[in-house]
Amino acid sequence: MHAPALAHLRTAFQNLVDQGLIPGAVALVHHRGRTVLHEAVGLQRPGHASTVGATGTPANAAAPMARDTVFRIYSMTKPIASLAALMLMEEGRLLLAEPVSRYLPAFRGQQVYLPDTAALTPALREATVHDLLRHTAGLGYAWDTGPIAEQYRTARVGSRRHTNQELATALGPLPLLHQPGSCWEYSRATDVLGAVIETIENAPLGEVLQRRILEPLGMHDTGFHVPSHHHHRLAEPFAKDPQTGAGVTLNDVGAPPRFESAGGGLVSTAEDYARFLQLMLGRGTVQTASGSLRLVSRTTVDFMTADHIGPLPRAGNILPEGYGFGLGVAVRTATGHATRPGSAGHYSWSGMGGTFFFVDPTEDLFAILLTQAPGQLQYLCELFPALVYAAL
Repeated sequence: MHAPALAHLRTAFQNLVDQGLIPGAVALVHHRGRTVLHEAVGLQRPGHASTVGATGTPANAAAPMARDTVFRIYSMTKPIASLAALMLMEEGRLLLAEPVSRYLPAFRGQQVYLPDTAALTPALREATVHDLLRHTAGLGYAWDTGPIAEQYRTARVGSRRHTNQELATALGPLPLLHQPGSCWEYSRATDVLGAVIETIENAPLGEVLQRRILEPLGMHDTGFHVPSHHHHRLAEPFAKDPQTGAGVTLNDVGAPPRFESAGGGLVSTAEDYARFLQLMLGRGTVQTASGSLRLVSRTTVDFMTADHIGPLPRAGNILPEGYGFGLGVAVRTATGHATRPGSAGHYSWSGMGGTFFFVDPTEDLFAILLTQAPGQLQYLCELFPALVYAAL
């Protein structure tokens, strides 16, 4: 890769820090089998309340960002949980064509809300596990207003006081926003998938992910909370968004949560997440210190990272032009159309706290950006690929 362009990438993020738009960031770029950039800029905990040491100086004031800083990765959890489900598929313990209700009885007999009449009509077919993976199950996130969003809030869907099974029990009886399979809408579907995984494995989701993916890949800093002896490594956001002045609150990850969200609960580091992306870029196989490790077949990774929604209508503006959606990841369907560079077949996703990754098999490339600046996410998702591709 072009060294001056990589240097410009570093400078660009330092400029964002200097402008007060982000507290700090860690960026990692891996190309043709080697990490060509792994940089940290800015502060890890801006405005962190520090203790005063014996010398009278703050012991932890203005902690600098470090390459091993831990971040809340929110929806970058989705690809990991989705891969775990596909591993169960490979074992014949989960078929994507099966209805969700086979595993979660609360999803039987669902009805669809008709906004024109405010009436309910029976679902034409049951939502399947495939629908959960590709976000066509008729569910939502209740980010908007309206009667269904209000029912989500009343049922406390997504409460961190709920377990995955309790979330499924609360969500299953609520009206759907769309007929299953008829529309793509980003939703709580991956959280429901987490409950399906738990039902099949008869174990908590965190335990399943550790055993199947995180531990084999050596992702020792990835999990649903940060152990107390690593709290000093956790990145924090500004208390207020620097552009809007709105307060910023991210998940409390200092202790094990009841809600191990498959859709957005993990914390991780750039190096840890790079191990996962090496597995993905290697189409299910990764090189470790002890040799080659295969977790899934190459055909399963290809299946996961193919477009699964085609011409279906899309609700909202989450998916950019030029992208479809696979099983847990956005998939680039054309080199053109989008406002950001990327090859057809490249896949990616982000996390609402300010994190983003993409994998480009054509260029033998992946890149990760981690920060805790939710208000800058959309801008960063455009900026980061432009800077990385400029170095090719």
